[in-house]
Amino acid sequence: MRHPEKAKRPDTPIQRKPSWIRVKAPVSKGYQETRKLMRDNNLHTVCEEAACPNIGECWSKKHATMMIMGGICTRACSFCNIATGKPNPLSPLEPYSVAAAVAKLQLRHVVITSVDRDDLDDGGAEHFSKVIAATRKDAPDTTIEILTPDFRHKDGALEVVVKAKPDVFNHNLETVPRLYTTVRPGARYYHSLKILDRAKELDPTLFTKSGLMVGLGESKDEVFQVMDDMRSADVDFLTIGQYLQPTPKHHPVDRFVDPEEFKFYEKMAYNKGFLHVASTPLTRSSYHADEDFQELRKAREEKLSRS
Repeated sequence: MRHPEKAKRPDTPIQRKPSWIRVKAPVSKGYQETRKLMRDNNLHTVCEEAACPNIGECWSKKHATMMIMGGICTRACSFCNIATGKPNPLSPLEPYSVAAAVAKLQLRHVVITSVDRDDLDDGGAEHFSKVIAATRKDAPDTTIEILTPDFRHKDGALEVVVKAKPDVFNHNLETVPRLYTTVRPGARYYHSLKILDRAKELDPTLFTKSGLMVGLGESKDEVFQVMDDMRSADVDFLTIGQYLQPTPKHHPVDRFVDPEEFKFYEKMAYNKGFLHVASTPLTRSSYHADEDFQELRKAREEKLSRS
């Protein structure tokens, strides 16, 4: 059972998706090749584990988000489809397998994320560092984006990860503070916000990024407040996407947000000073991450040239 903690919850029927959410089943040759590469190297991807709707498009382009430290999470967020339970020990070979896959795919930009590993003394920070180092060695021209857990109660973990010099540090706030107890009960909003603030404090040259899901029951004003909080932490890049309910046991979709509302959020976010914003129904943290990183870097260069 992937979600034993949800087994006794009452079912909430999954709503029919509107036309702007529906995607085609993945069948392309590029998708099959990427899938085979992941299986041959015994790698996990958040694309599969989190049931991302964009997997067909991304894998057809040989873009995949590597998920390190196994496929079992120690948290039980009500929105997430990643399996919950007791994780396996870390594989010392994983950093090299990830690096080899990145090199073989010839990625210009890679996103590396992980499950939460509250069972580890450092939350997996040193493992992140090793994966970054191995990838730098095997794929020196690839820019590296990491999407980390919150390292709650793991003193010094963030410093280890930032010292490894990723190009982008991403940690998602996921939702508004009011909904944390039901959506993200194992986390704390202001701790996650502090992680983003501290990462930029440790390395001002680091791009920082965070994301929100909408359609969980938040109000527009709450979304705007989170934007302001992110900007107070000097977050550079904001992603906003539609929450989709993985199973009847997961948090229900409150509403499907209209594409025009996503455009409105994008406009407001740019007005608040973000360097780059991705706000569409199908936006996910790593969706179009390669192209978005190029735009992010260009935006910073333009900002510096004006100052």
